[in-house]
Amino acid sequence: MSKQLLLGAEAVAQGAIDAGISGVYAYPGTPSTEITAYIQLSEEGKAGKIRSTWSANEKTAYEAALGMSYAGKRALVCMKHVGLNVAADAFINSAITGVNGGMVVTVADDPSMHSSQNEQDTRVYGKFAMVPVCEPANQQELYNSIFYAFNLSEEIKLPVIVRITTRLSHSRSGVQQVEKQTAQNELSPEVDGKKFVLLPGIARKRYDNLVNIQPNLENFSEKSPLNKLIEGGSNNVGVIAFGIAYNYTMEVREKYNLDFSVLKIGQYPLPRKMINDFFDANKQILIAEEGYPVYEELMRGYFNNNKIKGRLDNTLPRTGELDVDSIAKALGVELEESTAVPSIVAMRPPALCKGCGHQDVFQAMNMVLNETSKHVFSDIGCYTLGALPPYNAISSCVDMGASVTMAKGASDAGLRPAVAVIGDSTFTHSGITGLLDAVNDKSPLTLIISDNDTTAMTGGQDSSGTGKIGQICMGIGVEKEHIRMIVPLKNNLEENVKIMKEEFEYEGVSVIIANRECIQTAIKKRRVK
Repeated sequence: MSKQLLLGAEAVAQGAIDAGISGVYAYPGTPSTEITAYIQLSEEGKAGKIRSTWSANEKTAYEAALGMSYAGKRALVCMKHVGLNVAADAFINSAITGVNGGMVVTVADDPSMHSSQNEQDTRVYGKFAMVPVCEPANQQELYNSIFYAFNLSEEIKLPVIVRITTRLSHSRSGVQQVEKQTAQNELSPEVDGKKFVLLPGIARKRYDNLVNIQPNLENFSEKSPLNKLIEGGSNNVGVIAFGIAYNYTMEVREKYNLDFSVLKIGQYPLPRKMINDFFDANKQILIAEEGYPVYEELMRGYFNNNKIKGRLDNTLPRTGELDVDSIAKALGVELEESTAVPSIVAMRPPALCKGCGHQDVFQAMNMVLNETSKHVFSDIGCYTLGALPPYNAISSCVDMGASVTMAKGASDAGLRPAVAVIGDSTFTHSGITGLLDAVNDKSPLTLIISDNDTTAMTGGQDSSGTGKIGQICMGIGVEKEHIRMIVPLKNNLEENVKIMKEEFEYEGVSVIIANRECIQTAIKKRRVK
């Protein structure tokens, strides 16, 4: 048995390799990117011919993983929390079809929004779809839970979510591997000819089955290796802790020499019998969970509300991440006032890299739009930093692909010029269909695709549209003469301003492709040489 120092994300990846996956499907998104990246670089992954290239978006990733499961093989699909919104159609319906080969959905949530638009909690999706959710507390448990989740998935014939959060995904710990890897499944396509055909008559029966097996899923939770009881000498208060909040809870218990009982729960549906016994044994219950008060809400419905403390009554903070101090304070510990850290270095906001092509795009665009009204719809990527000084160039960033469709809606309302800025990877993720809508409606807008040949914001992963952006735009109907290519460099500023001005004035759909390789990936390539 070998022991490795792994990030939580890497523990997921190594666990999946050792559990016998035949493919991993994902679109890069912090804090989940390292899962797929680890498998891509793994010698074991290469030897096992594990499929590991990036998908165009989370929906295509999920559906491809479901197809691999249909064929009888084990598939891992991973994404960040907002990525599950993109994959939600396939995810929710896959709970009704069920799976064949084991299918594990690893979703990385981002409490405190370190690199995300919101704090949404994936456990809500698990409850919504009525599938099991595993929530490990540390890297070793995370590695082990991948095996457990694949075995559970194949036993109950449902996808299983493994939920991690930023702190667990991006912290390191020693992980002991199994002695022998699980062999990949043999090809064995689904034999039930109707199971995956969600016509209403079939879907109703499949949905009835999903509802009827919920008591069995709760029984699995009662026996889950992710749950355990730590008994204490005091019954005044007990803590029910989920996921990484368990670590904070145990640190409080040790640091302040407290003797309260702790019930660690790591699986949904909640094990009601286990929780009921814990409620009976303690006068008050603190619910410690990272994210939304998902399980607190459930337990307030199941049990005596007067006993429960947590996020809903502000005993714990309603937003952001938990920590040792917040749990200690909730348990009545008087904390010493913290000493302010002296400001040695001034805080510096994030900024585009020196030499980044996005800077030259914004400079040219601002020179044109300063003459008129500046309303620029942008998207999610490095270029979102164009909202900050010194550019102050963009007006929106809502979700992947929304730049195109928001510009279209504004154009339909009469706004001129209607300008959208999107990256090459985001364009192929979610922008193409919006541009097709604009072409079909002949909505006057200009889409600037700031094409740096990579998915730069998450570390330089391959972009699905590299070398094909112009062809894609032409293929969905943008007129050839209004697909303009520019190179965003200082020497080309005058020409780029001229082209932008012409296209902003055009009463139709136009696309400006600003192509220049990401400065960081260019540096990496030179180092490799």
